[in-house]
Amino acid sequence: MAEILDWQRTPDPRSIVEFAARSLAGGRLVAVPTETVYGIAASALHPEAVERMAQCKSRPPDKPFALAIRGSCELLDWLPQLKRVGRRLARRCWPGPVTLVCGDGLDEGLAGRLPESVRRRVCPQGTLGLRSPAHEAVLQVLRQLIGPLVLTSANDSGAPDAATPEEVLQSVGDRVDFLIDDGPTRYGRASTVVRVTGDAWYVVREGVVSVRTLEKLSGCIIVFVCTGNTCRSPMAEVLCKKLLADRLGCPPDDLANRGYQVLSAGLAAMTGGRAAPEAVEASRELGGDLTNHTSRPLTSELAQQADFLVAMTRSHLYALADHAYRPANPPRLLHPAGEDIPDPIGADQETYRSCARQILSSLEHLLPEVQQS
Repeated sequence: MAEILDWQRTPDPRSIVEFAARSLAGGRLVAVPTETVYGIAASALHPEAVERMAQCKSRPPDKPFALAIRGSCELLDWLPQLKRVGRRLARRCWPGPVTLVCGDGLDEGLAGRLPESVRRRVCPQGTLGLRSPAHEAVLQVLRQLIGPLVLTSANDSGAPDAATPEEVLQSVGDRVDFLIDDGPTRYGRASTVVRVTGDAWYVVREGVVSVRTLEKLSGCIIVFVCTGNTCRSPMAEVLCKKLLADRLGCPPDDLANRGYQVLSAGLAAMTGGRAAPEAVEASRELGGDLTNHTSRPLTSELAQQADFLVAMTRSHLYALADHAYRPANPPRLLHPAGEDIPDPIGADQETYRSCARQILSSLEHLLPEVQQS
């Protein structure tokens, strides 16, 4: 029977992580908790361990195992030709309960450096499944290993998934070397498996993340950034929504269903502030509605998710560079000629009108690129 290591009660989680990493590197099989269900892990660089895993699962050769990696930062190492929709889903879903399956650039990526028998187990159909589990035990182990983990659910093929340590022991307890026990898993059901081909995707297996959520996460996200998120960036947000909706022939409220999310945030914003009355009026005159706007601060998560992170001034760009946002796409200025859009705060209504018109004109240059992304 498997040795049990208690993740919740240990005074030193690092000792479990280090022991697990050494054991995996030495070819042992480890049952690990994830946010979805418990899994069996083996080092992808240890062919004998992967074959033992296949026997443990009674897994047919044509049914692939997935690879667990640290996160989206490693994605293109494995699938270098993955298109924008796959990159978006990885960036926005990982670490988390989504497995991405794709073959774009497979032969050029690191899968070609795996031992041949391991490659056959993870890529028998010319595609590769990648996942980054949202559990600290697995992520810490991955940080200590040279290569990825081969990961599969801790149950016999065709049997129900194991969502508790007890279910793991009942199913495969005599076939793994030890179990990291973290109690019942967060979701108690498997990850959603998404097949990506070019810029198209579909759900192979329904799981934790719904199709509706994936539709939103796979779309284009535009975030306008200013200082306090009460005038310039909110005006850019609502005017962008109007222009984009006009081009698509839909109401602004339907943009999410068309694959677009348009947001704004402030580098020094407080949560819940209202738009400046002058900004509300200037936007209204140009067809934008700011009456229900509430301010939000820019977070690293929001910046990372953005396909277009658009600043009003060069000082905002410098501030973004100074923060640890590390967005996937470099921030840019809204003005097409690289000029600042001055802050109208404290000025009269005509200054706000001028600012709104400048924003609208700049958006006309930006939107063709947005629609091609």
